[in-house]
Amino acid sequence: MTGLAVPEQRPFLYVVVCACGIASDVGKLITAAQGRHWDVGVIATPQGLGFLDTDAIEARTGYPIRSAWRTPGEARPLPPADAIAVAPATFNTVNKWAAGISDTLALGILCEAYGMDIPTAVLPYLNAAQAAHPAYRQSLERLRDDMGVLIGSYEPHRPKAGGGADRFRWQEALDLLEPQLRRRP
Repeated sequence: MTGLAVPEQRPFLYVVVCACGIASDVGKLITAAQGRHWDVGVIATPQGLGFLDTDAIEARTGYPIRSAWRTPGEARPLPPADAIAVAPATFNTVNKWAAGISDTLALGILCEAYGMDIPTAVLPYLNAAQAAHPAYRQSLERLRDDMGVLIGSYEPHRPKAGGGADRFRWQEALDLLEPQLRRRP
């Protein structure tokens, strides 16, 4: 009997996308992940969905974008996550997630990820006024220190100015997550 080659199991990455101007560039992260042999599914916050070219993303990933809870009995449209990248992450999402608020599918997945020991990286995108808020600093500390979330580097932009898209390091999420996957059994 000859041995059949077993196809390599590719890790599955959930990309959680929040509502902000650079969300439309999430294809950069998807392309980078696929180039590193990840399969990818996208979960958008309800407002984040409006920033995405859903047809293009679904064609690129082969999976529907999720933004709402499934109904009882409905099949799971995505495989289980091996890792999660939250990019771009807004002030709102970071603070709700750290507080354990699960009022959207995206936040529900993030809140459960901690209890399921799923490696998670976050790439914040916000302005300097939001970044100065004490709740935000406390939320980052809770995510990092209490929950083991990997926090990417970020440089807040000026309030009411947007910007920084050219400096947003999409692939940093993968750089943070890949060593975590190698440590898992």
